[in-house]
Amino acid sequence: MTADNSTRPTCTTRDILIEQLDWHWTNQLRPRLDGLTDDEYLWEPVADAWSVRPGADASDGGPGYLASPTAANPAAVNPAAPTTIDFAFPPPDPAPVTTIAWRMAHVIVGCLGARLANHFGGPAVDYGTFEYSLTAGGALAQLDEAYAAWIGALHSLDDAALSLPVGSTEGPWAEHSMGTLIAHINREVIHHGAEIALLRDLYAHRDALGAD
Repeated sequence: MTADNSTRPTCTTRDILIEQLDWHWTNQLRPRLDGLTDDEYLWEPVADAWSVRPGADASDGGPGYLASPTAANPAAVNPAAPTTIDFAFPPPDPAPVTTIAWRMAHVIVGCLGARLANHFGGPAVDYGTFEYSLTAGGALAQLDEAYAAWIGALHSLDDAALSLPVGSTEGPWAEHSMGTLIAHINREVIHHGAEIALLRDLYAHRDALGAD
């Protein structure tokens, strides 16, 4: 007797990649962000944490904050931007602890936004010019928008497209496949989401940690 496979749903590699990320987003990551407050969003669990901050005109002097571009970081700050983000390239060793705001910005800009621009005709985006939100609600709206655009873009692909090289916008990884890039973004969103969830747990117990 042979098994009747006629009623089995078709499952493509694209579908598997989408389902992996979308299940995590729907059932774990996004629910864990419900109720995020501005205090949590900007909470710095240790001194010299990296975060998002008011723009260069505010000169707030936060850690890693560049009041003006330098030779090492020529695009680190857009003086006209209302907000900016702490970063350096190459990153310090050890890497700084970051706020929820910083982690969310990394997912919005570096993981999703840049790849939407590079591969799916999305608007150009970079760390130096993006208008980061200083409120949790604003950042959640940016994250939701970026995620919806990313998942929508993935649905436009077929398995043949997953085998094509990603091209020069991915620098030294230009010959890697689109499927490999999508798997990488899945890892990035999942693991940064877990870091954000942990920061929420630490914030909830910050008095026991002796943190302000």
